[in-house]
Amino acid sequence: MTFRKIIPPSPKSSLTRPRPFKAYSFVPFSPLAMLDPTILTIGGIVLGIAIIERILERWGVIDLVDQFAKVMRFILPVTFYSALIYFFATFMF
Repeated sequence: MTFRKIIPPSPKSSLTRPRPFKAYSFVPFSPLAMLDPTILTIGGIVLGIAIIERILERWGVIDLVDQFAKVMRFILPVTFYSALIYFFATFMF
């Protein structure tokens, strides 16, 4: 009894190698991605504050409207850029 009869020889590797190919991918931007609950909540809050500001302006409470305007000058850009960063970090990666 020989060693080759007890243990079969290992299969020989194929001499043909797979050809390398380039794979490209394209991820299109979908506007439906903006329907994320976080984005909608942030937009709803900002829209609600703007509506409250308009209502207070119609009622003639100009001092309170000025206070809202000062706060919104800071909140709107911060909210916009943070929502944009959140959107790209969540949906693009």
